[in-house]
Amino acid sequence: MKSTDKHIRSFSSDRRDFLQKTGLAALAMAFPLPSFSMEFEGVSMGIVVHSYGARWNSKVPSEKYPGFENALQLIEHCHQIGAGGVQVGVNNWTSDFAKKVRDQREKLGLYLEGSIGLPKSQEDLDRFEKEVMASKEAGATILRTVCLGGRRYENFKTEKEFLDFKAVSLKSLQLAEPVVRKHKMKLAIENHKDWRAAELVEIIKGLDSEWMGVTLDFGNNLSLLEKPDEVIALLAPYSFSTHIKDMGVKSYSKGFLLSEVPLGEGIVDLKSGVALCKKYNPNITFNLEMITRDPLEIPCLEEEYWATFDNISGSELPGILKMVREKSFAGELPYTRNLEPEQRLDYEEANVLASLRYSKNDLGLG
Repeated sequence: MKSTDKHIRSFSSDRRDFLQKTGLAALAMAFPLPSFSMEFEGVSMGIVVHSYGARWNSKVPSEKYPGFENALQLIEHCHQIGAGGVQVGVNNWTSDFAKKVRDQREKLGLYLEGSIGLPKSQEDLDRFEKEVMASKEAGATILRTVCLGGRRYENFKTEKEFLDFKAVSLKSLQLAEPVVRKHKMKLAIENHKDWRAAELVEIIKGLDSEWMGVTLDFGNNLSLLEKPDEVIALLAPYSFSTHIKDMGVKSYSKGFLLSEVPLGEGIVDLKSGVALCKKYNPNITFNLEMITRDPLEIPCLEEEYWATFDNISGSELPGILKMVREKSFAGELPYTRNLEPEQRLDYEEANVLASLRYSKNDLGLG
């Protein structure tokens, strides 16, 4: 049997079991159903656009899962499945489009968070301010941003490269602060596999602005050898927004594999994390980032991984590897590389729906 055929057969069996377990089998056969939003009426967890990495701007000719061409279509779909809001990129939004987004989300009762790129220089401030204004016009009050698009252990080969990146990032944040303060928009910096939690806290404290805070990602910092509960404890006091995710882990020869899995199936203590975030910020938003993709390789046993980490204690690596062994994901981590495009879209939708159901039934966000 070819490996591709074997994987697809395994996927079909796993998906059938998954849908039966979550009670979504009937839905998956005929999604979308007009009545489904009623089942999830009142769910307040929003959805990050990256939860639809396959469907966003998809060119797959699918009748069940047509590609989302813009934020309006994403908002409509998220309303249908019972989400409370969306977090989506606002680049190149005109004022007219922003007004359409405002009208759409107000009609459907969803909140909006923008995702925005930091200004790279003084000359880039005009672009940044226009995007801030478009976000505000559309009704957003929080803007999520990142300092690094990639991953620290992959992007930087020397400590100097990382320190140069840090200096550039701080300059960008300092340029951004007067703009968001002027427009009274909160800018939330994600821990995006770039900053360890204490490093991001130091940055936020240094900026010393009520308009600058954190988008707290529950799972990213496992890739930087930090346990989720410790990261949440450090960053929750500074957080405006969140990326809620659960993580599955497995050992491999160079370290461990890390993968987003449906909420409740991984190692993150979601209930404690949500409670702590609410304690510090009763108005904080909870946004699902369920990325359906192949597992990430965290090569923490390779020398190259350590080029930028001079602040990791000797006990952290053994502690993480012990946790990986003891909490290894049961079964195979999610893979998409061998799936047909329609199968990947189907798998992605099932993962989002299962996570929304968990958020309602187990996290009290419904």
